[in-house]
Amino acid sequence: MGQLLSRTDLVSRVREAQADGLKVVFTNGCFDVLHLGHVHYLSEARQLGDLLVVGLNSDASVRKLKGEGRPVVTQEDRAGVLCALSSVDYVCIFDDDTPDALIRLVSPDVLVKGGDYRPGEIVGADFVTAKGGVVRVIRTLPGRSTKLLIDTIVSRFSGRTGTS
Repeated sequence: MGQLLSRTDLVSRVREAQADGLKVVFTNGCFDVLHLGHVHYLSEARQLGDLLVVGLNSDASVRKLKGEGRPVVTQEDRAGVLCALSSVDYVCIFDDDTPDALIRLVSPDVLVKGGDYRPGEIVGADFVTAKGGVVRVIRTLPGRSTKLLIDTIVSRFSGRTGTS
């Protein structure tokens, strides 16, 4: 089971792991309304090393990126769900517009993003590769996205009332 850590505690744990020869993988995202695409992506990321660190956008950061109404799930709950996944070792919430500062603090061996990114387009890729690390892009599962899930829920349940 993963742990939610402060930046200071995260850096300490990562340095210990790297000193023991473990390969640290870092990824980041909003992970709002967790779905199969997220679970697949995190599982694939974890397979690239010995330890998976997830930088989680704070509620304020998600609102800046995705607009009003997001996130649907609070940062505390999103962190709790991520920590419950066997693929995730550590979660750290960040409030910045990008994860660049957190990536530089963690200094991962592998930096991972999903989707149609090219390694050169990924925030922190230049830093990670300059220090000898690698950048990987994991294909997303077709038809699996938070936006599609939210749109489906809204279209199916719009105008309905009830508790469950």
